[in-house]
Amino acid sequence: MTRDTVGGGDRQAAAEWWHTDIIDMEPNRITFRGYPVEDLIGRVSFVEMIWFMVVGVMPTPGQAKLIEAALVSGVDHGPQAPSIAIARMSMTCGGSLNNAMASAVNVLDDIHGGAGEQAIGLFRDIEQRTNERVDIAGACREGLAAWRHAHGPIVPGFGHRFHQIDPRAPRLMGLVAEAAETGDVSGRFAAVAKEIETQLGEAKGRPIPLNIDGATAVIFSELGLPAPLGRGLFCLSRSVGILAHAWEQQTQGGRNKGPLPKGWLWQYDGQSTRPYPSR
Repeated sequence: MTRDTVGGGDRQAAAEWWHTDIIDMEPNRITFRGYPVEDLIGRVSFVEMIWFMVVGVMPTPGQAKLIEAALVSGVDHGPQAPSIAIARMSMTCGGSLNNAMASAVNVLDDIHGGAGEQAIGLFRDIEQRTNERVDIAGACREGLAAWRHAHGPIVPGFGHRFHQIDPRAPRLMGLVAEAAETGDVSGRFAAVAKEIETQLGEAKGRPIPLNIDGATAVIFSELGLPAPLGRGLFCLSRSVGILAHAWEQQTQGGRNKGPLPKGWLWQYDGQSTRPYPSR
């Protein structure tokens, strides 16, 4: 072990403080998982680079097509989405683009932004329940019952408060079907999602179609991602829309825009106006 007392520190101890398989770097040399960065620049797409950095291997062309489709589909859903609204409000408070993006991404949590991660967990649980004794329909019934017992009645990835049919989901599922035909994915998780959709519709007496969160969860499940990465990749996707809206708001101007237009007030449910008691 070599020691370096420059600055009173131990260079070996400093080197061992962090361990990573992702990047190796020294003066005049940068490699990502063994590949020199100059060999990747101009040869690897941004989507391929995302997958390579996160997963550790380069995706096949078919896999990269699915990853890109999932990322493109989630970039924006308008200022009615809390993350986008927060980005725009932040800019009217005098913030910078990075502050607006950080503020917006930070609200992509369990309810707004977390359904994809939850759907991956649900799909994986149901797929694991499927075996020689339990068919996919039975596994879905078991899995949905277990989900509701643990988390309540809302099933992530299905239905939408704004769209009767989420226009993004059928397109994504069509791409999954194409990838299954070419052998890039198995199609098992797509089958799980379709069976859940069927059972939810039968129980409600009306269609409860797959939404964007469920469709991207199918893609990420088919590609073998653990559930938490589903949310992480959604954050990357939505950050594109967040940046676009923050920049647009900066160019439009405006000062101190809150969640309600000027002249609109919230509902007050407290005490009516009353005099302060004299002492």
